[in-house]
Amino acid sequence: MKIRDYEINDYTLALLPLSDSESLVYENNSVYHVDKSTLDIIKESCLVYGSSYDGRKKGTEKLIGIRYKPPIVVDETRELIFFPTCSTRYHNTSWIGLKWLKNYYNNGYFVVLEYQNGVKINVNVPFGTINNQILRASRLESVLRGRKTF
Repeated sequence: MKIRDYEINDYTLALLPLSDSESLVYENNSVYHVDKSTLDIIKESCLVYGSSYDGRKKGTEKLIGIRYKPPIVVDETRELIFFPTCSTRYHNTSWIGLKWLKNYYNNGYFVVLEYQNGVKINVNVPFGTINNQILRASRLESVLRGRKTF
């Protein structure tokens, strides 16, 4: 299904670039063809949830000291944390959601991301890069959870 706008939500798994201005968005049971870049979807979703992308980047730097390829808290309440697979200066940056990620493994030339609902997505990124980005996003999630009072 091709759509013009997309807002990251509880069911969003990953955003993969098709071109400089088109993306594939994976949800639990659907895949959408969106007429926006992956970064534009991230930026607009941050605004929908009450902050700018730049503000979210600064927050990540303050909380865990990461400035290069930082994970982004799109919405803290829903624990929607996404991380880029490469520098956001490049248009071929995929954004991976941490929330439903169950497992990931190397499969030859690509990494397979396996989600809790059984969906598997292949990304053409070195395993070490994915592993490092997942560790960063998990650290950010842990710091955020530690700040909540119960």
